[in-house]
Amino acid sequence: MGWRRGDGGGGVARRWVLLLCAGSFSLGLLFTGSMWTLPEVTEVARPNERRDKQHELTARDCNSAKANAKRDYRDILQGQDANHAVQTLDKTIANLETELSAARALQESFLNGTPVSEGYKASDTMGRRKYFMVIGINTAFSSRKRRDSIRNTWMPQGLKRRKLEEKGIIIRFVIGHSAISGGIVDRAIKAEERKHGDFMRLDHVEGYLELSGKTKTYFVTAVSLWDADFYVKVDDDVHVNIATLGQILSKHVNKPRVYIGCMKSGPVLSDKEMRYYEPEHWKFGDQYFRHATGQLYAISKDLATYISMNKRVLHKYINEDVSLGAWFIGLDVEHIDERRLCCGTPPDCEWKAQAGNTCAASFDWKCSGICNSVENIQGVHNRCGESEQSLWISSF
Repeated sequence: MGWRRGDGGGGVARRWVLLLCAGSFSLGLLFTGSMWTLPEVTEVARPNERRDKQHELTARDCNSAKANAKRDYRDILQGQDANHAVQTLDKTIANLETELSAARALQESFLNGTPVSEGYKASDTMGRRKYFMVIGINTAFSSRKRRDSIRNTWMPQGLKRRKLEEKGIIIRFVIGHSAISGGIVDRAIKAEERKHGDFMRLDHVEGYLELSGKTKTYFVTAVSLWDADFYVKVDDDVHVNIATLGQILSKHVNKPRVYIGCMKSGPVLSDKEMRYYEPEHWKFGDQYFRHATGQLYAISKDLATYISMNKRVLHKYINEDVSLGAWFIGLDVEHIDERRLCCGTPPDCEWKAQAGNTCAASFDWKCSGICNSVENIQGVHNRCGESEQSLWISSF
């Protein structure tokens, strides 16, 4: 009814309604379009890029951290290795020095063409056998007859000497080399060694005024070749009863630092014309300190090792027995004064043997050895020597 009555007004209203509807529709399309517009590809990729970059940075940080951790760990290990190396340096040096001494002795044997004894082989890397004592007989190039006189009396030969080594006793003549290596005297020793096989060759130039150096080199070499309880030095003009010597030493086998011999003292000789002149007499005053006489003495393994480890700083005096005594001053060493190591020749040693107090070593004090030992040592052996059986039944 109203539409018809107001045709003009109703037309206008219909137009506004249409416009309003169209505008609402358009606004709806615009609004909906803005909501459903697809993002650009670049806009989609950006979050992934950020995640990739974050992952890359994280991985890089992890790798860096791992590398730093490895470096820190290596540094720690290197620090530990350095501390361990410092702690074991002295021991390593000592081992290398003893191995070098043994290598030099072996090289000397090979170069001289001499047979390598079982004692040398025992010192190799396959392990060292334990011995009771090593007896080194100090000798010179000119003493061939003295050596033969000892071989014919108190020093077992051939199979008997090898049997003695099985009991733990090593005996060798101790000698160095001449100033001119390979000279006639060296060749003579090589020939004698091929015949008997009873030498210990030292890296030392022979000479009477070099006895202190020879004694030092003997102990250094002996301790590197044989692991023994005792190391004995004896001159080649002294008579020795091996079993009796072993019995004496066995009483002190549990003592770590013992120095055994006939202890003596005496005036320091400042007169150049005297036989035992001491060039450094001013260091001693009027009297020497107590020390073992040089004809025969024994030291325990610890003392021989001490000499080996300190050989470069141990001072050598002109008299080798004085030198040895001086090396032990200031150390915790027990001096054993054993008078059976310095008995006289018959009748002294004979009377003591008859009384059941057999001597281990006999010599003449006036000659610092057996006078004319080549001719007289057999008589000393006959009258003062222990029975051969006593050596084989003895246990040390």
